[in-house]
Amino acid sequence: MGGEQQDTPSRTSGRRPLWIAGAASLALVGIGAGAWAVFGGRDEPRTGPLSAAEVRSAADGFLDAWTEGDLDGAARRTSDASAAGAALRDYRERAHLSPKRLTPAAARGTRVPVGVRAEFAFDGARAPLAYETALTVVRRAGDGEPVVRWEPSVLHPELTAGKRLATREIGPAPVRAADRTGRALDTTSFPSLHAVVERLRRSYGRTAGGRPGLEVRVVPGGRASSDAAPPAGTVLLAVPEGGPGQVRTTIDARVQEAAEREVARRADASLVVLKPSTGEILAVANSRPDGPNTALEGRLAPGSTMKMITASLLLEKHIADPDKPHPCPKTASYGGWRFHNVDDFDIAGGTFRTSFAASCNTAFITQAGKLADDELARQAREVFGIGEHWSVGVDAFDGTVPVEHAASKAASMIGQGGVRMNPLTMASVVSTARTGRFRQPYLVAPSIGHRTLATASRTLDPAAHQQLRDLLHTTATAGSAAGSMAGLAGDVGAKTGSAEVIGQKEPNGWFAAWHGDLAAAAVMQRGGRGGESSGPLVAAVLRAVAD
Repeated sequence: MGGEQQDTPSRTSGRRPLWIAGAASLALVGIGAGAWAVFGGRDEPRTGPLSAAEVRSAADGFLDAWTEGDLDGAARRTSDASAAGAALRDYRERAHLSPKRLTPAAARGTRVPVGVRAEFAFDGARAPLAYETALTVVRRAGDGEPVVRWEPSVLHPELTAGKRLATREIGPAPVRAADRTGRALDTTSFPSLHAVVERLRRSYGRTAGGRPGLEVRVVPGGRASSDAAPPAGTVLLAVPEGGPGQVRTTIDARVQEAAEREVARRADASLVVLKPSTGEILAVANSRPDGPNTALEGRLAPGSTMKMITASLLLEKHIADPDKPHPCPKTASYGGWRFHNVDDFDIAGGTFRTSFAASCNTAFITQAGKLADDELARQAREVFGIGEHWSVGVDAFDGTVPVEHAASKAASMIGQGGVRMNPLTMASVVSTARTGRFRQPYLVAPSIGHRTLATASRTLDPAAHQQLRDLLHTTATAGSAAGSMAGLAGDVGAKTGSAEVIGQKEPNGWFAAWHGDLAAAAVMQRGGRGGESSGPLVAAVLRAVAD
């Protein structure tokens, strides 16, 4: 008999026996059977009050079968085998729970309290679940056999009629972001990437092999566990941390470190660094990591950095020529507005090259009447890809140059009016100015998520492209950007900008530049003139990562 005690499933499951085990238990069962035989015989249904032995035997049989995973056997030991079987399968297959230890306490009449120690295991996640429930033993209709009265609360006290168990995902799966070489981009070392990593998590957590957080709920009956939005219900267990997948980005940790260091030294600064030959984003940085992601999502007037686009249009249309005379008066009027240069400077007898290098506003305003209202917007879209629905891999604003009329058209030519950009778009513009071809910036390779990169409908006219490159080189070496770009030799180009904002004492300072196959753009809000604010920021990053 001792061997039989060791082989009993309820014992191997670790349950604390409610009654005497082994031979004594069998003797009690035998006494119960004998007493029943005296009253009725085996061909007659059992009747009368349940004995303590019957309560114990019925409870023990159900709990042992449930622990061993014999769901059909456990269901047959209840008053409603069909309903019990469905609920037991929900417990295992929808809630992904399995009982590890079922510990009955002393029976109170026909009611037996049970301590449950279960384990949740699903999709690589594991967690324990402990709770108290109870079952009641009754005589089964028809034959009077002692069975567990079926009610959903036998499995968990929160389960009632019309409720069932289900496993739900909690938000998107986490990701482990990596740079282009596989180096981890943790947000402790790279605080500016906090918003980027969060966007990666939302977009690629699952496809990158990550596992979202999970929870087990009691939900209204009839809901499928695959529902996207879990219905309201009691949460029984939560495993919120999930398992991360890895997403490799185009970020270069070395460039990102330099960008983080430089923006941290300044107020309200945002910066993006690109690789012009490919469009890969090498760094994204904001001096306020917990603030708006201005570097990628900002919508600010770009000031005179917009003149790169405007100049390309004037050059293509032969309205301007770098070394031919070009007017730069102190002020110029168009559409009823009077425009002026910073400090009301003028250039007497100058060329378009000298006007561009000095960032003369009136040199552009005086040409407004030679352009159709939609030409600047088309140039921005068709050549520079502005507003072409970029698929960067994370949330980003790809700029806007609206069709403007009268004074607003003139304002757009110098980056005011309705023109809106950010460091990402302006880094792209200066990259296109360097290469002559728009390559859509991206932070996640298009193969991830099966995305299609935006394209421009045409390239810049080769002659106009060479002239624009030459103008930007002059600006970087002998114009308004020369002070910031000092020390960066060879293949360089740059453009400064200042954008006035209503109600703001100091303008936003902009700067865009390239050095070899690196391009960067930055804005410092309320920073003042771009050559004195954002210029040193961009140049410092370019110097830090120069080969």
